[in-house]
Amino acid sequence: MTMKKLGAILMSVAMAVTCFSGCGTAKKEQATIYYLNFKPEAADTWEKIAEEYEAETGVKVKILTSASGNYEQTLKSEIAKRDMPTLFQINGPVGYSTWKNYCMDLSDTDLYSWLLDKDMAVTDGDGVYGIPYVVEGYGIIYNNAIMSKYFSSASKTTPYQSMDEVNNFEKFKEVVDDMTAMKDQLGIDGVFASTSFSAGEDWRWQTHLANIPVYYEFKDKGISDSDTLDFTYAQNFQNIFDLYINNSVTDRTQLADKTVDDSMQEFAHGKCAMVQNGNWAWSQISSVEGNVVGEDDVKFFPIYTGVTGEENQGLCIGTENYICVNKLASKEQQQASIDFMEWVYSSDKGKSYVTNELGFISPFNTFSDDESPSDPLAKEVLEYMNDSSKYSVSWNFTAFPNQKFKDDFGSELLEYCKGEVDFATVTSTVKQLWAEQKEAQKEGQ
Repeated sequence: MTMKKLGAILMSVAMAVTCFSGCGTAKKEQATIYYLNFKPEAADTWEKIAEEYEAETGVKVKILTSASGNYEQTLKSEIAKRDMPTLFQINGPVGYSTWKNYCMDLSDTDLYSWLLDKDMAVTDGDGVYGIPYVVEGYGIIYNNAIMSKYFSSASKTTPYQSMDEVNNFEKFKEVVDDMTAMKDQLGIDGVFASTSFSAGEDWRWQTHLANIPVYYEFKDKGISDSDTLDFTYAQNFQNIFDLYINNSVTDRTQLADKTVDDSMQEFAHGKCAMVQNGNWAWSQISSVEGNVVGEDDVKFFPIYTGVTGEENQGLCIGTENYICVNKLASKEQQQASIDFMEWVYSSDKGKSYVTNELGFISPFNTFSDDESPSDPLAKEVLEYMNDSSKYSVSWNFTAFPNQKFKDDFGSELLEYCKGEVDFATVTSTVKQLWAEQKEAQKEGQ
């Protein structure tokens, strides 16, 4: 054999070895992480995050985004494939009950340890199977300029000097009733914005407000879901609901055509002092033509209903967005997926994407004040989350049976506003609707 031939053979072997190790590694890296994204509006940003992560670590992240309203169907299809998602999302306990066989225990991860409120995680026994990756909050938004005018008035009959002293329903009702008596002096048409009941606009009552009695009932029972609802705290729901509709800009019998936009305009124009809504409302308020509510005057207040111990209650804080790691993925893929999410929520680059492009309120303690959203209501949510003297009301409406339950509940509440049914009828109807639609949900699975 000539030296020339021997050199050619040795070069071929070297190339084969190089391709075997290098090409194989590249293939493995490309299949390491597969994230099935829930939010279509965030698709472009997640693609940029994936590119940034690959450039920094060499690990490829595949992003697939489901069409709006089609996530469950897409997940069912993708998770049946050989290259299944290693990261996916559930909407809470109801979602976990469907996907529990695919959810890895994340209790030992840094991601879980970073949660500001660990009660928000989806748990089962000692395990943690869903970690929230964005948080939102809702409560009663108030205009502090109007409230300051009230508290400084010589005409008020209550002893309170600021909202800080109003820490339960009894005190809150005193203030609201007194403000209604003084509404002309305060320059408002009502204490609260209109209770919207136009078609599709009643979610603040049949979902968000209804969450509070369900939260306390579930808390008493130590559960996260149930086939039946006792509606133990129906009176508490009625307490606050009556306060809304009896001290509103609009008469309670005239609410059928009112929308959320109407309510937000009323608040933005200073026609009322308060409105129930979430941190997303600031963009609505600030964009209303003729808005008179300044950033420094928009504040949050808990939705008190008369429950014992509510002096320590904070906002309703939660999410319908929980990240899960696929239990059926390889150990390497699981760890790579965890590493990716921890990079997103701890590195400077990742956090910048979360705050500035995704626009998320992060539920993790890895974010400093200057890395948080500038939105004034988002800031309020974060203050409540960081206040160790307050407990958050979790979003138990993720356990509500279905949309039909919510719609029928809303219709019943409107009938109550009109005076066509009493609240005892509302209570019995809600209990019946819950049981019927939970059964219908089971039959549909």
